Amino acid sequence: MSHGEQFSLFDDSHSQPTPTDFQPDLIPTDAQVPIPRGTYSGMEPLAQHCNQCQRCELSNSRTQAVVGRGNLEADIMIIGEAPGQNEDETGLPFVGKAGQLLDKILASVQLDVEQDIYICNITKCRPPGNRKPTTKEIEACKPYLLEQIRLVNPQIILFTGGTAFQGVTGEKRGITKVRGEWIEWQGRLSMAILHPAYLLRNPSREKGSPKWLMWQDIQKVRNKLDEIRSERA
Repeated sequence: MSHGEQFSLFDDSHSQPTPTDFQPDLIPTDAQVPIPRGTYSGMEPLAQHCNQCQRCELSNSRTQAVVGRGNLEADIMIIGEAPGQNEDETGLPFVGKAGQLLDKILASVQLDVEQDIYICNITKCRPPGNRKPTTKEIEACKPYLLEQIRLVNPQIILFTGGTAFQGVTGEKRGITKVRGEWIEWQGRLSMAILHPAYLLRNPSREKGSPKWLMWQDIQKVRNKLDEIRSERA
């Protein structure tokens, strides 16, 4: 499998049957070797292997891998950038101040993390000093994220911040150019939204402010989810 085929894991023509005697220890540790689609039967074995992973140097400084939280059958998946200190200590994504604000934003449109949402990050280990993950680190960890998307099978994917959006989709446009727009990525309805940490640094609620823009975007998400559920009923 070529390196580029990491991005086509939702195409069943590329899938390979998982051997019945498959062992997690045999998963490629070389970051240049993709992890095949269908490797994991559930989130628990994926989480176990993330905590053993050595595919990039972030493994050297992590306290623990931060895999995800929320409903494993959620209609909405939120993908962030990378764990911070609070996340590295607890093993849960978005539990610091930014995460608490994200929960409030979701609650403002009656979205419940335990029922409607699954939250994760591109990289499962904290970059030192909370720096942005490098392209190499993102690529090493991306197969885990793609498997998470396959396992949860969300109707909507939200990318929080430019790093998450660009790192997953390969888009070059900045977050201010794309936020609030519905796009189709890998056959899934997706939207980039501002990162809650950015909102914390920009507290204004005036029209056109980051918080005002987030309010417009999260209402779009709520309305789209209602449409999808109505069509499904």
